[in-house]
Amino acid sequence: MRWWDLERVMELEEELFPEDAWSRGMFWSELAHARGRGATRHYVVAEEGARLAGYAGLAVVDRTGDVQTIAAARDHWGTGLGARLLTDLLTAATAFECREVLLEVRVDNARAQRLYERFGFEPIGIRKGYYQPGNVDALVMRLADPATARTAAIANGEPTPNAASTAHTANPANPANPATSVQGTETHG
Repeated sequence: MRWWDLERVMELEEELFPEDAWSRGMFWSELAHARGRGATRHYVVAEEGARLAGYAGLAVVDRTGDVQTIAAARDHWGTGLGARLLTDLLTAATAFECREVLLEVRVDNARAQRLYERFGFEPIGIRKGYYQPGNVDALVMRLADPATARTAAIANGEPTPNAASTAHTANPANPANPATSVQGTETHG
């Protein structure tokens, strides 16, 4: 994800998360930490032609990754795009040498919870009223070893990346970004 992607990212963010969408400033702040030798963030977008199909982001602090966001356009739900985006984040977490990856997911989002479970994430707690202003609880999930998650996902029937597709790294200092094409979508940082 780059600054020039933010207009389209904001459109999808506001469509998918009308009550608790991130602000443009929040994305700018994350992207400020996604480049160079000291990068602690990894953000990627998935495009279908000129259209933004999805995006995802990871933050890393002290060898712990935290999935900040994953979003796929509604017409890409069920196509494997979410799995591709998550695979990209976990590949980045492995390159960052993360020992674990955490995330929060709405307790009422069973679809996303099933995706995370397929990758080996396990529930570890609840954050009461985490999503505002709707006062919706968040389920906190943990993946103990991101390096093994991709193998677990493949064993659970997740599609593998298409080697013929092209992907661009979101962090030039960290080139471990796999090709993540899903039905004509291309991801890049």
